[in-house]
Amino acid sequence: MAPSAMSDSTPMQLPVYSKHPNKINASVLHGPRDLRLEIRNIEDPGLGELQIAIKSTGICGSDVSYYKKFANGDLCACAPLSLGHESSGTVVAIGPQVSGFRIGDRVALEVGVPCGQCGICRKGRYNLCKRMRFRSSAKSVPHFQGTLQERINHPAIWCHKLPDHVSFEAAALLEPLSVAIHAVNRAAPAPGSTALVIGAGTVGLLTAAMARQSGCTSVTITDLDAGRVNYAVKKGFATHGFVAPRPSHTSSSSSSMFTNSGSSTPLEPGAMTPASLYSNSIHDQLEAAKSLAGDILSLTKLPLSLQNDDEDEGVDVTFECTGKETCMHTSLYATRPGGKVIMVGMGTPIQTLPMSAAHLREVDILGIFRYANTYGTGIRLLSAQGYGGAGFTLPSLDDMVTHKFKGLGAAKHAFELASKTVDDKGNLVLKVVIEA
Repeated sequence: MAPSAMSDSTPMQLPVYSKHPNKINASVLHGPRDLRLEIRNIEDPGLGELQIAIKSTGICGSDVSYYKKFANGDLCACAPLSLGHESSGTVVAIGPQVSGFRIGDRVALEVGVPCGQCGICRKGRYNLCKRMRFRSSAKSVPHFQGTLQERINHPAIWCHKLPDHVSFEAAALLEPLSVAIHAVNRAAPAPGSTALVIGAGTVGLLTAAMARQSGCTSVTITDLDAGRVNYAVKKGFATHGFVAPRPSHTSSSSSSMFTNSGSSTPLEPGAMTPASLYSNSIHDQLEAAKSLAGDILSLTKLPLSLQNDDEDEGVDVTFECTGKETCMHTSLYATRPGGKVIMVGMGTPIQTLPMSAAHLREVDILGIFRYANTYGTGIRLLSAQGYGGAGFTLPSLDDMVTHKFKGLGAAKHAFELASKTVDDKGNLVLKVVIEA
């Protein structure tokens, strides 16, 4: 938790921030792909607030969904909306009753603001608060505007101070890292466990890294995109990688594997998927999922001389990071009896699942929604990078930023690129960031 709001004071501000200190530029979405640069008014920070000059914002899959459809899943925007929620910046003004911060402090923003009063908040699971307001989400009305603005006022308790050596780009990625930390906290794998991560987008990569950080000795990651799988293994996010085969047919079915869910490899409509090999019958889909699970598990199978006939096949924990139905099928079949499937990705809201594969083998299915109480852990992990020491070290988050765009005026180009897996030169697109 960031420093608390305590002492009375009038707002402290930098000397003249601009010619018009109460005017800011903002990137505002008015409809599908209708992104405009506008001038907005900004007030002095209120009680318990800081004013933050945004320095870096990463583009999330949910941002891309809003950009393309003016909606994300079942959530449809009903008013102009600034996107962006993976952000960091500097303190430029301090509101009344805030202590522990100074002008110029570098901070990462936790952009979900819960009520802090309800029973679920008091239990520490504030991510589930019914009155949660989350920047760049259309869930609350009026919408809580995102961070693709020059400056925002934000509650001080949700601003987390950064070490000097942590870059603004890495600090912005504390948001998806928090999702990964929360997922692994929910899974609670024992040291020496084995794990499978389905989907090698930003969240999938970071979840794989956190599984390794928690003591998993074998972490396999799978995706349709060979570039992302190879990156995951080369950079140490995972110990093994499996590239799901691309068949010769196409499918527009909602059951297609690894399609864009906000946390996996984004694909264009009609992209080729493993599910395309089979008819729409659920039986054929389940048989395909069983076969794929077997192929993935064969990567880490022990040598014949070390195999135990009584040992059940499967990983201890599967992290499903796409939200797609067929990937949930594969997750259940790839997990050993008594294991866990963690639903990380948000995708198909209504799914047909082989529940007997979980029920009769006591496979726990656990959902996660965003995160809670994770930023402190994430900052400590970033602080430890580069200092060596025993055990696994989190791979560089800076290295995950493959493309940077300067200024809010370049936001449209940034969103178009973020919806692809490779750029025009054939280079891997992983995390796209918009800088101040």
